[in-house]
Parts: sequence; structure tokens; C-alpha cells
Amino acid sequence: MFFLDEIHRFNKAQQDALLPAVEEGLLTLIGATTENPYFEVNSALLSRCQIYELLPLTQEHVAELLRRALSDPERGVKDAPAVPEEVIEFLAARSGGDARAAYNALDLACETARSLGQPVTLALAEDAMQMKAVLYDKGGDKHYDYISAWIKATRGSDVDASLYYLAVMLEGGEDPRFIARRMIVLASEDIGNADPQALQVAVAAAHAVEHVGMPECALNLGQASIYLALAPKSNASFRAISRARSDVREHGAEMPPPHLQDSHYPGARKLSRGVGYEYPHDLPEAVSGQQLMPSALEGRRYYEPAGHGFERELLERLARILKLRAHEQ
Repeated sequence: MFFLDEIHRFNKAQQDALLPAVEEGLLTLIGATTENPYFEVNSALLSRCQIYELLPLTQEHVAELLRRALSDPERGVKDAPAVPEEVIEFLAARSGGDARAAYNALDLACETARSLGQPVTLALAEDAMQMKAVLYDKGGDKHYDYISAWIKATRGSDVDASLYYLAVMLEGGEDPRFIARRMIVLASEDIGNADPQALQVAVAAAHAVEHVGMPECALNLGQASIYLALAPKSNASFRAISRARSDVREHGAEMPPPHLQDSHYPGARKLSRGVGYEYPHDLPEAVSGQQLMPSALEGRRYYEPAGHGFERELLERLARILKLRAHEQ
């Protein structure tokens, strides 16, 4: 049996070296890692292993471990003064499921109380703990889980959930530039033209992150997060460009009609490039009825505005333009 702690620290070649012995049953491998094994362990080795996910301790579990540490001076806290139950509950709640953090805070609080000749108070426990332990791994599961939660909460217009997940990422040390980039993407993907200003707000927040940096840029990201969560939502722009790109991927790039092609080089006119092009500004309401799509795609519709937010106005504008184009043909 071979126990390998922090297996994710082995590189690909080192992990591959374990594979023959595991396959032949020469050794039973037990690997431990704080990272997501599906990201950090070779798939060949992973496929031959059983995955067990160890979950954080509950508040009740941590409290019980602290009580054990106080009741067993040989293996726990030595010469512990009186520790009220409220202190144990406080440390368990503030530890975030990290028994080591809770025990260290308890040990420090007890040591301080002994030096002062008094029982452990809640004030001493607060001073020992300082702040809640934020379990956040910038390169692993939590990195993806919390940005996913932020996106979905913001998309769902829950402003308080959006702010909470943003706070977790910031307190956990997430790169604020990463958050700002996701805000820019969300502004177009999930809000789009229902509120065109959302993209400006997200880009402004990204600029603020670059100019201000942490911790002050948390204010800018918070402001942007509120705006994005409360903005009207539409994925019409996302669906429109997705449909257009799908056509290109499936059918290739269709050539534009000759009258739309470049006519600024010698001989272009002889090839009918640009011949017959109608300048929209010379037409009523500057709307042309001329064929502007490639012939194979004439009549194809990609953009379908939603009926709320600013896209309500765009929906009316599109209907009028389609009517004018039909009249001009």
C-alpha cells in the first residue's frame, strides 16, 4: 500500500510512473489532494481509482473536537482555563469547517487568558480568530464554483446573492481582473441590448480595477455587480451571433453580393464590384431595400429582440425597418 499526500504536486511524468504498478496490482495507491483530481491527476491513473470527496466539517463537528481538546489535556489544550460554551460555539462557527483554525484560535485564546489570569472570554476568542476562515482555492473547484454562482445569481437578478458571491471571491483572494472580465462577458451575453449601458458599466469597472487595484476596486466591482443584477435581461444578442457563427461553421463563408464588394482597386468596376450600390443616406429614412445578405442566406433572421427593457424599442425599430426595406425593394 502506498499513500501519496498532495498527489497533485507530482507532474505528469511522475504520475505516469505509478500507472504500471497500479495496473498490475503490485501496489494499492491512496492519493490525497486538496485540488480537484479531475483537473490535477492524469486521466489514465484517475480511471483506475475510486474517488472519495471529503467534505468540510460541520459547525457541530468542530465544536465537538474543541470540547475533546479541552477534556484531554494530554493530547489537547494544556492547562486550559475555563472556556464558556459560547466561546466554543463562536470558534466553531467562525472556523468555516477548518478544525485546525478553530483549535489554533482556542489554544491562543487559552494562552492569553492564562497570562491574564482570567477565564477565556468571547472578546479573547474574537481576537484570536480575527476573521472567519474563507475556504477558497483560486486555482481549483472554488474558483469555478463561486464565479459560476455569481454569474447565475446575477443573471437571475438576485442582487444580494450576486454581492455575496462577489464578496466571497474578493475575501478569498480572487484576481479582481478575472471577475471584471466575467462581468464584461455577462453584460453582453445575459443583458445585451435590453440595457446597452450595462456593457459600459462593466468595462468601466474593469478599467477601475486596473487603475485602482485592491482593496479599493472592490467598491467598483460591487457597484457594477448591483447594476448588472438589476438590469433587464436578454440573451438575444448572444443567440443572434451564435446563430450567425453556426451558419458560417456549417456552410462556410458565403460571398457578399457584387454591389457590396470592394470597388477601390483598379479594375474592380470591370468585375462589377460595387456597381449598383445604393447609398442609404440618399434614400427616405436612410433605409435601403437592396439585397445586403449573400444570396444563399437572403431572408435569414438572426436577431430577435426581447420584448422588455431597451429591446422593446429595438423590436419596434426592427419591425419598422423591415417594413421600409420591403417597400424599397
